[in-house]
Amino acid sequence: MNMSNCFIILAAGQSKRFKSVNLKQYTSYKNKPVFEHSLEKIIKSKLFKHIILVTNKKSIVQKKYLSSIKILKGGKERNDSSLNALKYASKLNLKNILIHDAARPNFSIKLVNKILYNLKYNKAVIPYIKSTDSIKYSLKKSIYNLDKKKLFLTQTPQGFKFDDLFKFSKLNKFQIEDEASLFINNNSPIKFIKGEKENWKITYINDVKNILNFYGIGFDVHRLVKGRKLYLGGIKIKSSLGTLGHSDGDPVLHAITDAVLGACRKGDIGQKFSDKNKKFKNIRSSILLKKVIYEIKKNNFVINNIDINIITQTPKISKFKNKIIKSISNICEINENQINVKGKTTEKLGVIGKEKAIACEVIASIAKHD
Repeated sequence: MNMSNCFIILAAGQSKRFKSVNLKQYTSYKNKPVFEHSLEKIIKSKLFKHIILVTNKKSIVQKKYLSSIKILKGGKERNDSSLNALKYASKLNLKNILIHDAARPNFSIKLVNKILYNLKYNKAVIPYIKSTDSIKYSLKKSIYNLDKKKLFLTQTPQGFKFDDLFKFSKLNKFQIEDEASLFINNNSPIKFIKGEKENWKITYINDVKNILNFYGIGFDVHRLVKGRKLYLGGIKIKSSLGTLGHSDGDPVLHAITDAVLGACRKGDIGQKFSDKNKKFKNIRSSILLKKVIYEIKKNNFVINNIDINIITQTPKISKFKNKIIKSISNICEINENQINVKGKTTEKLGVIGKEKAIACEVIASIAKHD
């Protein structure tokens, strides 16, 4: 983490072309608000001591992010929001600053590192891609052809030496599309680096629509015996009885795994992790589920939500519900509010009622994205 670097995310735009009740930066994209993709990515990168989110909707920011960021209110126009953030950042003794549009959720940390590296030798570093379209220019009722080989499209994040950007921003009296414009308007040199085609900007409502939603069901049951540990949802429960199984016997994670695999049409847990295979003997079920989550994400599946029934006479699930939800959230890489856990008994009927077994059933909703 570099103490003199700051990352600003601008998420206070008016989304005039988006034509939706919700502003685009707060609309769900791949199961998260658009702005949250950028925020989470930068926090996890640990490249920046200071992270500033500029937004007019503070209430949508999850509590888990609040300790890592500073939230500022946006201005009327983009450059007003940017200047608000820069004025706050001027107190932080910064060397470099990166500014990013929240409407670009698909940038990579590799690109961020390239920008930071080039800032060692330049005052401004701007990623770009070449235009693939033929471009015309209208001037005084005349239309001109432009040579697309000489044209390029700039992206964010854009990196700058803080003092130069702050100086140009304070002097600016015009509306701007990006901070690179300030350096161009002041004839200050810019280092242009190759951007990423995947780093496209969400502009219209169709840009964030899911393709398809799928559903899967999972069920698992294990005997309760002495001499075994009891794991539920990835957490260890203090108990005189534990679950009998080839792995750690966690019925909750096994049922989730089957539900997720079912929704993605990827078979079942027995096919993936056979109990005939010695390498899975006593393995933690969280490891197996993480492997499945990694695989489905590679194939552009994301989890919408998981609904869980844990069926047991003992222990009382209400005591552990929050811990179980938090554990599943971490394993599945989804938010806690996408998980619902219910504890059920069998009114002392059958093997579960006699405390000889524990079962779990799960329904998972999965979205497939481009």
